Amino acid sequence: MQLYPKLIMDALATVTYAGTKKNLVESQMVADTPSVAAPQSEGEPWKVKVVLSFPRDTDPFLKSTVKAAEAAIKYHCRNAQSTMHNAQSTINNAQSTMHNAQSGDSDEVEVTIETEFKSAPRPEVGQMLPGVKNIIAVSSGKGGVGKSTVSANLAIALARLGYKVGLLDTDIFGPSMPKMFNLEDARPYAVKKDGRDLICPIEQYGVKLLSIGFFVSPTTATLWRGGMATSALKQLIADADWGELDYFILDTPPGTSDIHLTLLQTLPITGAVIVSTPQQVALADARKGIDMYRNEKVNVPILGLIENMAWFTPAELPENKYYIFGREGCKQLAQEMGIPLLAQIPLVQSICENGDAGTPAALNVDTITGQAFINLAQAVVTVVNRRNKEQPKTKIVGTK
Repeated sequence: MQLYPKLIMDALATVTYAGTKKNLVESQMVADTPSVAAPQSEGEPWKVKVVLSFPRDTDPFLKSTVKAAEAAIKYHCRNAQSTMHNAQSTINNAQSTMHNAQSGDSDEVEVTIETEFKSAPRPEVGQMLPGVKNIIAVSSGKGGVGKSTVSANLAIALARLGYKVGLLDTDIFGPSMPKMFNLEDARPYAVKKDGRDLICPIEQYGVKLLSIGFFVSPTTATLWRGGMATSALKQLIADADWGELDYFILDTPPGTSDIHLTLLQTLPITGAVIVSTPQQVALADARKGIDMYRNEKVNVPILGLIENMAWFTPAELPENKYYIFGREGCKQLAQEMGIPLLAQIPLVQSICENGDAGTPAALNVDTITGQAFINLAQAVVTVVNRRNKEQPKTKIVGTK
């Protein structure tokens, strides 16, 4: 058997890198000409060494790509050996191929694949967002209670109060922030900073924003396993240039899931606000959300409850209130759980219309709904300041 670097490059050209949808050679991931060393004595294997260059050390496709590259090299070496045998004899070639399939002649080749990374390593957990003062998780026990609407308007209201605000849409499977901020066609760009390639959040209405919705088609379902979703979330957190922020708002998915656990294991969350409607079904799930953060292994302070769709007010009868989902359910739950009721947001048609149009209600402080979100932002500032004065910094789950 005789091996050459070109044979190894041909093998690597058959391996597709999922990050670019191109093969390793086209993706320029082969850092140098492969090294091929012949056996020094009988019985020793050929030695092949390849260096693959990945964008970052946390690349989710690293392990699978390395395994595929190793398998491709051994397969091509096996074929090269079979071709040499074929030159000797058709019969011998058939016997040799059968023997290879059974006993694995690829063992005659020792493959070493080393990895290097184009950017500096990601900061360790606990050091990812050094410029962020407060991290607020906006959560709900169930979907459909208007949590994302509250998140968007809270972020904008805080910005209008003069604070530096970032908003991360952590709902990997159902991102809604691009539409709510009128940024469906926006695409973030990368910046080079401190030896790392970082995603630059898009700024709109005074808020720095990132969402997986910027990177996937809005009409295509995101069919990812949990590991891929959490990996993408970590990239949006740690591989982005968030800079200095007074408040970093996390719009979390409904319920309790891998996404919540990833956030708790990645960030020291200052506190959580729970959004619910007054309906008893929603309140039952809100209790579960509160329990998740109050769990002794999590221990994230609950800053308060937000009652959304507290009552319905028709545009033509602005003074009237119709309690179509029940009355003051969140107020009663807040008293029961011993936490503040931060706001009661009415169900007004303009809130829905403004969200769909990409112009959230908090942009217009002269309206009843706009003022309601400004009041909510002021209440959040108050409870966060009190929390920081009276309680120690939250510890990341899994750290001592």
